[in-house]
Amino acid sequence: MSDKNNDTLDKTSASRRRFLQAGLAGGAVLAGASAARAAGDPLITEVQDWNRYLGDGVDANPYGMPSEFEAHVVRRDVPWLTADPVSSINFTPLHELDGIITPNGVCFERHHGGTAIINPADHRLMINGLVDTPLVFTMQDLMRFPRENRVYFLECAANSGMEWRGSQLNGCQFTHGMVHCVAYTGVPLKYLLEEAGVKTNGKWVLAEGADAAAMTRSIPMDKALDDCLVAFKMNGEALRPEQGYPLRLVVPGWEGNMWVKWLRRLEVGDEPWAQREETSKYTDLLANGKARRHTWEMEVKSVITNPSPQAPITHGRGQMVISGLAWSGYGRIQRVDVSIDGGRNWQTARLDGPSLPKALHRFYHDFQWDGSEMLIQSRAIDEGGYIQPTKDELRAARGENSIYHNNGIQTWYVKADGVVENVEVS
Repeated sequence: MSDKNNDTLDKTSASRRRFLQAGLAGGAVLAGASAARAAGDPLITEVQDWNRYLGDGVDANPYGMPSEFEAHVVRRDVPWLTADPVSSINFTPLHELDGIITPNGVCFERHHGGTAIINPADHRLMINGLVDTPLVFTMQDLMRFPRENRVYFLECAANSGMEWRGSQLNGCQFTHGMVHCVAYTGVPLKYLLEEAGVKTNGKWVLAEGADAAAMTRSIPMDKALDDCLVAFKMNGEALRPEQGYPLRLVVPGWEGNMWVKWLRRLEVGDEPWAQREETSKYTDLLANGKARRHTWEMEVKSVITNPSPQAPITHGRGQMVISGLAWSGYGRIQRVDVSIDGGRNWQTARLDGPSLPKALHRFYHDFQWDGSEMLIQSRAIDEGGYIQPTKDELRAARGENSIYHNNGIQTWYVKADGVVENVEVS
């Protein structure tokens, strides 16, 4: 046998030894699983129905759906938050998800006039105002422009808004579920504006939706020419109707109200329009009665998704994984710290998966839980050095009048029996 083959065998044997050693170490951690195997768990030792009978054929589900055993993983609303479902919100089930990409079917919805149902063959996008050549595009026209694929988070400015004055909603889905993250496919807005020719005094763009509310927002020209997309697909397939089908604006890192859905018109002007959604709404009312306007960026934020009130600990003490999400409208997340004692001590969490600018980041903290009560928190730091504040720090700066842009640290109280509640510490 050649020396090369001997070297290969030695490396393989060493690798197997390391694997076996790791398995023995893990066995001490996962004693419950070992006990089940030793007892001869019938669910693994006996043949089950799904082993005996043929399943559905390929024609049974032309469009794939989640397993029937995942039927609980859905968007949910809080009926008392809004007066009518057509101008309302539902929430992403963050505690049921992992990774950084949100499945299309559970991306949160925010409507001001209900979902517009639009035939793409009848949809048009107009560019007018301070341009050299006013233009009207069909969907087919837009498909001829160079397109890009980008992964971004979208967060409603009111996400966590009910927590400004104290802990109210007992669930991660309800406190932080107005956020999702998908891969958008679309045409950079700058290409369309270049086609129309922006006049030298064109400093703002008014984006208008085709829904019954005619949602409109003013966007600075610098942002429009930087990284905005006119998107027609999400996660590889067409936008869902509730997400703006057939066309929506993507404004990376900025509040979701500016991501106008069912996009039908872009008007170029020389100043902001002062529409309803940027005057009486989506401004930050301070303690002195004055309101901050044009606070577009969604600042650095994080939340532990598991354990949380809707995802209690059910496996008992021993090996545990804390999981959560972090994001920043200013770029990438640099670090996430986790505390299990209400912020007295912090440990650096493990970031895992893609690290993309203005996208969700997944973090984990692996440790041994001894069954004691915990006050678990996460604190994110982005690449610009911005540190997620405590709620007390945020309130000291802005008061308690706002319902927007709450990025304060969230606390979950984990009881000895694994039940989790939404609380605050000071």
